Amino acid sequence: MGDVSLGNDVFHTRLRASASWLLWLGLAMAALGIAAIAFPAVSTLAATLFVGWVFLISGTLMLAGSFSIHGTGPFFGALLLSLLSVAAGAFLLFNPLAGAVALTLLVGVLFMFQSAFELTLAFAIRPMPGWVGMLISGIASLVLAIVIAAGWPAISGMALGILFGVNFLSTGIGYIFVSRSVKSV
Repeated sequence: MGDVSLGNDVFHTRLRASASWLLWLGLAMAALGIAAIAFPAVSTLAATLFVGWVFLISGTLMLAGSFSIHGTGPFFGALLLSLLSVAAGAFLLFNPLAGAVALTLLVGVLFMFQSAFELTLAFAIRPMPGWVGMLISGIASLVLAIVIAAGWPAISGMALGILFGVNFLSTGIGYIFVSRSVKSV
């Protein structure tokens, strides 16, 4: 077996070389996260519009690509999926408040399924190390799903912005910690 210490590994060498870039990226993401938490309505609107543009652009590209598909079934399947994507994108772009309500409901349902998976996994891997972390994550997902369900649709104007803000903030802090730790190795 070769030497796989932290200092000799190619990945860690490249990670150390990009430590400064990771630090700046982490600071930018943390700042965006704080701004999103401070202005949740604006960040919810921005998230809704971003998802709308993603659906619209991807649907348009899929629509163009569907005409190169041979066979009636696959062609109509691709055509239907592309038209639904374009319609979803247009709906989110032209009705961002209603789109935020729909996306918040979708995120709540996603958290519910995620919670069920994580809780099941936590109890399946118990007593292995790390099962408590999975249990805590499952409980957190369940709490978020319940909060969204209890406050929906009233919280839809702020929920996505706060969730994205917390995600950006935690990711930014993680990048900052990684950049600081690899510099010292």
